Amino acid sequence: MSEQSGSKETRQRTALEEYEQSGEDRPPFILTYTEVKLLGITGVGFFLDAYDLFIINPVSTMLQYRLYGSGTMPANLQGLLKAAANIGSVIGQFLFGYCADAFGRKAVYGKELMLIIVATILCISTPTGTLSPNGCLIYLTIFRILLGVGVGGDYPMSASVTSDRATIRKRGTMLAYIFANQGWGSFVGALMTIIVLACYKHVMNDELETSKVDGVWRIVVGLSLIPAFGTLYQRLTLPESTRFKKSQETELIEQDGLDKEKMAVEAGVHSESKSSVDENPSEPAPKKAHFLEVIKYFSEWRHLKILIGTCSCWFLLDVAFYGINLNTNVVLTEIGYAGKSGTAWEKLFKVATGNIIITALGFVPGYYVTVLTIEKLGRKKIQVMGFLMEALFLAILAAKFSTLSTAAFIVNFTLLQFFFNFGANATTYCYPAEVFPTRYRAFAHGMSAACGKSGAIISALVFNSLTNSIGTPNVLWIFFGCSILGAACTFLLPEVAGRDPDAILAQEQMEQQ
Repeated sequence: MSEQSGSKETRQRTALEEYEQSGEDRPPFILTYTEVKLLGITGVGFFLDAYDLFIINPVSTMLQYRLYGSGTMPANLQGLLKAAANIGSVIGQFLFGYCADAFGRKAVYGKELMLIIVATILCISTPTGTLSPNGCLIYLTIFRILLGVGVGGDYPMSASVTSDRATIRKRGTMLAYIFANQGWGSFVGALMTIIVLACYKHVMNDELETSKVDGVWRIVVGLSLIPAFGTLYQRLTLPESTRFKKSQETELIEQDGLDKEKMAVEAGVHSESKSSVDENPSEPAPKKAHFLEVIKYFSEWRHLKILIGTCSCWFLLDVAFYGINLNTNVVLTEIGYAGKSGTAWEKLFKVATGNIIITALGFVPGYYVTVLTIEKLGRKKIQVMGFLMEALFLAILAAKFSTLSTAAFIVNFTLLQFFFNFGANATTYCYPAEVFPTRYRAFAHGMSAACGKSGAIISALVFNSLTNSIGTPNVLWIFFGCSILGAACTFLLPEVAGRDPDAILAQEQMEQQ
């Protein structure tokens, strides 16, 4: 039995070495089988991220029909339900980011997916037949927060697991491939909603049993369990990366040397200490709390400045990105897919069709242009260009909001979505995974992502009230300002193409000695 497990581990490590030493002669976007397999394991989290976050828009409409009939869902509970997963994401990003650095990727990876699975099962078990309508929304909100913890944890985990393994020349491409799964998650979520609604057309539309929508939303949400279960085993058994193990060994050697030097000094002052040093010369020094190491590293301005850059850019991006994409009703109204007339089924089907149109127009293409160009153009150029192009199209939509023709509105909105994803929405994910050394990478990525999700939460909670008080064009001008500020904050960051943060850290430590 032990021989079998040993040979299996050997095969895993051989595959890992093959991935980490992938050929230099191919373009970065051409992948080997091992790379595709790794991207399948890590990318499913971002597929679920988009699927679970954006599916709440049609689901909340379905719940309104099921729980409130011809009435309206309470605005405060609806806002909280939409923001719940993002609230949980902030917690998950901080928690899993720190734990991945402190305890190792292997010890933590897969646990976030287990949380997603458990929370999804609890969400689809919402007792709509026994709890009050408001009670059902509160129940669902609680477990969507738990779902968000798992989804948020996937950001630093998958980014660090991939970046730890990637060769420097392909690192950005690999991370962009992972993030592109967010586009597919949104697309498949809208597609599944259309398919399941089509299956329920007879009972809901012809027999007018609108309450059957209860089955539609449970099936749509529950389908996300398929990719989650499909990759759970691979995540739990993925071996630790060579780069992470080396970073831990280096940290222990550095600490051991400092501790022995300190003990030798003390031994010179207190001769009785000398014998204790000599008695156990090979005894390893205890590892310091990782938190203290993080504080020490980011107490230097050159490191803190970069962290401020990754956090602020992601925050400013998500204020605009989620402000637009969690409130697509404005766009759907403009293109005639708002679902304002017809039976309950016809309204839901029209909204689902509008969502898939929006996703196909700009979401998916933008991600893959980033994949193809990130190593050529560099992250900094793409991010600055993305922010400025977002600002341009937001300004056009804001200034001409009431006078644009439907065709012009669709073109501008499509280009806005394209430059979100061929721009800062992709690069803000890549930057923290590439600019920070291995031993601090997951924490820094988690902190940056949590700042981004904080921007998403703000947009989710205040967009509707701001729109009612100052109007949609003025809200778009606020998003314009966020985009300009994001471009400015990008100049806090270095270009990371070809940059080895571990080598830079080693050089800095040598200079300090």
